[in-house]
Amino acid sequence: MTSIDLLFLAIALSMDAFAVSICKGLASKEGHIKTGLVCGIWFGLFQALMPALGWLLGSSVAGYVNKYSAYIAFVLLAFLGIKMIVEAVREYLEDKKAASEGICNCSSKDEKNASLGFKVMLVFAIATSIDALAAGLSFAAMEANIFIAVSFIGVTTFLFSFVGSALGAKIGGKFQYKAEIAGGVILLCIGAKILIEHILELIAK
Repeated sequence: MTSIDLLFLAIALSMDAFAVSICKGLASKEGHIKTGLVCGIWFGLFQALMPALGWLLGSSVAGYVNKYSAYIAFVLLAFLGIKMIVEAVREYLEDKKAASEGICNCSSKDEKNASLGFKVMLVFAIATSIDALAAGLSFAAMEANIFIAVSFIGVTTFLFSFVGSALGAKIGGKFQYKAEIAGGVILLCIGAKILIEHILELIAK
């Protein structure tokens, strides 16, 4: 996996955190800088920890699956990408349906999104970083440098979360679903690239 691939992967994995940070910025009653820092630290930390955990779990069996590493990486990344797209579309349709029926869950959502408390942020941080755990398994299969990988992912997520909270305060949740869908598409493209490169290598042999 090249540095460019890793950067795009980090951006894709940060999209969930970016979308949640937009909601936080929209609903938060705290200062924008404080909200951005809290979101960035929580989400960046967990997005770095989860792939490291996935790598540790995957490393124990990596020796047995090296020759299938490209296929494993493709399946994992494609699964994550499709999952992100499907969830974003589902949430969008649910919100659109509720709006058309005159039902508004905004008050309850905003109340939860506004909180920067430990329990709320812990739940959000875990929920937005589960995908990174699976990505860590693919790092083990591809024998990627885990220190560089988690650094890319953690820093990228911190920056996107900080910017997302600021955007949320300015433009609201207008781009929330688009960000999640974009992240899913990026993951699919990375997975396809890895698989195609592997197939081309086999053909060249």
